Amino acid sequence: MTIRIWDAESCVAIGEPLKGHTGIILSVSYSPDGRHIISGSNDQTIRTWDAGTGTAAGKPLVGHTGGVTSVAYSPDGRHIISGSYDNTVRIWNTETGAIIGAPLEGHTGGVPSVAYSPDGQHIISGSYDKTILIWNAETGAAVGKPLEGHTGWVRAVACSPNGRHIISGSDDFTIRIWDAETGVIVGDPLRGHTDYVLSVAYTPDGRHIISGSTDQTIRIWSAETGAAVGKPLEGHTGWVEAVACSPNGRHIVSVSSDQTIRTWDAETGAAVGKPLEWHTQGVLSVAYSDSGRHIISGSSDKTIRIWNAETGAAVGKPLEGHTDQVRAVACSPNGRHIISGSDDRTIRIWDAETGVVVVDPLRGHADVFSVAYTLDGRYIISGSYDNTIRIWNSETGAAVVKPLKGHYGWVRAVTCSPNGRHIISGSDDRTIRIWDAETGDVVGDPLRGHANYVLSVAYTPNGRHIVSGSNDQTVRIWDAKTGAAVGTPLRGHTAPVQAVACSPDGRRIASGSNDGTIRIWDVGTGAVIGKPLRVHTGPVMSVAYSPSGRHIISGSADMTIQIWDANADAVVGTHHQGRTEGAQPDSEGWVRDSDGGLLYWVSPDYRGGLHSPALLTLPVTSRLRPVSLDVEDFAFGSSWIQIFNNA
Repeated sequence: MTIRIWDAESCVAIGEPLKGHTGIILSVSYSPDGRHIISGSNDQTIRTWDAGTGTAAGKPLVGHTGGVTSVAYSPDGRHIISGSYDNTVRIWNTETGAIIGAPLEGHTGGVPSVAYSPDGQHIISGSYDKTILIWNAETGAAVGKPLEGHTGWVRAVACSPNGRHIISGSDDFTIRIWDAETGVIVGDPLRGHTDYVLSVAYTPDGRHIISGSTDQTIRIWSAETGAAVGKPLEGHTGWVEAVACSPNGRHIVSVSSDQTIRTWDAETGAAVGKPLEWHTQGVLSVAYSDSGRHIISGSSDKTIRIWNAETGAAVGKPLEGHTDQVRAVACSPNGRHIISGSDDRTIRIWDAETGVVVVDPLRGHADVFSVAYTLDGRYIISGSYDNTIRIWNSETGAAVVKPLKGHYGWVRAVTCSPNGRHIISGSDDRTIRIWDAETGDVVGDPLRGHANYVLSVAYTPNGRHIVSGSNDQTVRIWDAKTGAAVGTPLRGHTAPVQAVACSPDGRRIASGSNDGTIRIWDVGTGAVIGKPLRVHTGPVMSVAYSPSGRHIISGSADMTIQIWDANADAVVGTHHQGRTEGAQPDSEGWVRDSDGGLLYWVSPDYRGGLHSPALLTLPVTSRLRPVSLDVEDFAFGSSWIQIFNNA
C-alpha cells in the first residue's frame, strides 16, 4: 500500500515510501512536467503526490465504487483519467480534484487500462469485456463502435506517439494493432507470448512495441511489421505486470510479481544493473505474529522482514544488524518483539513496531539454528551448531541456566511445550530430547527412530504429541509423555523434511521439504490430506499455520514466501519472489537436475551443510566452521569436457 521512487541510474530508493492508501496500489503515473505522481488503489481512491517531497498534494479523489485499476494524465497535465473495476472511466480536474462530467459508461466489465491520445483529444480504454473503446475527451461521448477482436480480457492499451495507432494486450496471449481513426485491425495479431499479456507500451520514436506477460518475459516487436525483435527478455520469476520505456528510448523498465523492478537495454535486451527487490537470497524461516496480522521472515541475505499477512506488502524497512544469514525467527506472544538467530553466532531481539534492537545481541552459541519463545514470553530458547540448547531472559537477554548438554550433533530445532514446562530439541544425532524448562535437566530417554538428522520439531496444541521431520524424508509422531512412537512414519516426501507445524486445532500437520512441496497430514490417522502443495521451485525451509488455522505460510530457498489456504491445495498469495540456483542431495547423497539426472554425490559428513541457494556451503569436518564452494562454472554430462579443453 505504498509507492516508492527509485533513482533510475543507481537503482537506489529515493526518500521514504509514499503512504496514504488503505488498499493495494494498482496503478501509478507521473505528470507531464514530472512534478507530481498520481496513484490508483483498491481503496477506490486516486491520490496525488508531490514527486519532490513525497507528501500528499490535496485530498484523495473519491467517486469510483470499485478499485481504481488505471490512471493517466492528459498530455497538457490539466486532467486525470481513471479506469475502475466499477466498469467506468472518470475524468478529473488536476488542480481542483473535481470530477468533470458524468462517468464514461459503455463497458460491461472492469476497466484495467486507460490512455490518452498524444493530442489529448481522445481517451482509450481496455476492458474485461474484451473490447477497447475510444472516447471524446471533451464531451465524454463514445467515438465509433467498440474495437472487437480479442477473445480474452483486454488488460492493456496504449496509443502510438503519432496518434495513428492503438495497441492492446489481452488474455488471449496476443497484442493487436488498431487504426485509431477507423478502428480496423492492422495486420495479424502479434503472437509469441505463451500466457496473458498484461502490459504494452510504445518506444518514444514509435518504431517498437514492448509487452509484458504472465509468461514472465518481456518482448519487443516491430511496430510496422509486427515481427518479434530479438529474443524474449528473461530474468523475472513472476508475472511481468508493467513495462515502460525511458524518455530517451535507451532503456526498458519492467515491474513483476516477483517483487522486483528490472531495467533492460532496449537495443541489446541485456539486463542493466541488479533488480530492485526484497529478500535477495533464500528465505530460511517464516513465522506468524500472534495476532496473525503479520508474517516475519529471515533470509540468507542477513535481514529480517515484516509483511502484512493480508496484502503481502512489506511493513517498514528490513531489520538489519546480523552479519550472516538469519536461520530462525519468532514473534513474542504479545506481538511486541521479534527474535532472530543467525550464523553470526548471535540472537537478536527487535522491537516489532520500530525495528530497533532492544538489547545487546545474545552471545554464547556458535551458529544459531533455531529460536523460540516460551508461551508466557518470559524466556527465549535457542538451539545451535555447538550441540547445545540455551535459555535466555527475554527482557534482559541474560542466560538463565547453564547450556543444556546431551546431544552430540548440531541442534537443528527447539520449541517449548504449550504449558511451558518442557523444551524439546531435534539434532543431527538423530534423536529428539525432552528437557525440564525450569532446571534444564533431561526428561526420560532420547526419542529414537529417525534414520537421519532431525531437522524440525513441534508440539500439538494440547501438548500430548510431538511431531518431527527428518533428513530421512519422514515425519514422525511421538507420545509426549512416554516418548513412544505413535504409528508408523509418515512417508511421501522425496527429500529431507526441513519443517513441521501443527494446526491450531491439533488435527493436522504441515510439512515442508527439500522436494519443494508442502504436505498436510491427519494427526489421528497419519494419512496424507489432499495433494502436495506445489509452487516453490526450491527447498521449503520453513512452514507455519496462521493463528486462525485458515492459512499456511511457507518460506523457500527460491526466495519466496507462499501463503496457502489450509483447507485446499491453492495458493492465496505469493510474496517477494526471486530465483534459485542451488540443489539439495537426496537420501543417498545425490544431487540431481530437474529431470532427475545425476549431477554429483555429496559425502554424508557434508550433507547437512547444504543450505544456500546459490552456493554449496560445506562443513570441512563436524567440528569446523562451514566453507563455501562456488559452483557457478560447474559442468556435467557431456559438458564436462569443456573444463578439460579450457585447461
